[in-house]
Amino acid sequence: MNTVAELPFALASEERLHRLDQRFAVAISGLHTRLEQLLQSRSFTYLEKPVRLPTSVVYLFSENGTPLYVGRTNNFSQRLGNHCRAGSKANQSSFAFKLAREAAGITEAAYTGDATRDALMMRPEFLAGFTAAKKRLNVMQIRFVEECDQVQQALLEIYCAVALKTSFNQFGTH
Repeated sequence: MNTVAELPFALASEERLHRLDQRFAVAISGLHTRLEQLLQSRSFTYLEKPVRLPTSVVYLFSENGTPLYVGRTNNFSQRLGNHCRAGSKANQSSFAFKLAREAAGITEAAYTGDATRDALMMRPEFLAGFTAAKKRLNVMQIRFVEECDQVQQALLEIYCAVALKTSFNQFGTH
């Protein structure tokens, strides 16, 4: 196994590595407090959304008190519209697409074949499920906490999804 000094991106010194570890420790130290702020924030539905919303946030969709999906954005109002508007496409409303996929019994994402996003959206029954999912999103409880720092925003999204066990967050890549 390589030591840190042998790696191509080796740090200049052990001291610098320690400083980086401390910076990360500081970055994660407030995540639980921010989660609590998110959970204590006033909820609303898309149909009753406030006129003024901050731009950079971590947000939570819940249904009947159950946290389902955590997201982050730098244009909150637009992102909510993408999730909930009747005219939003499958690539704009990823959460509605996941809800529709679950309702159709399709548990795994596919990138080839007849279960890709485009192929599913060509099926009338799946399209109906996607439309129903967006209507469902319109009445879910939405909460948010403002976060402008991009690193903090990314860490907070992951922390909240893990801590709340949101079933529709997936952090895999393809």
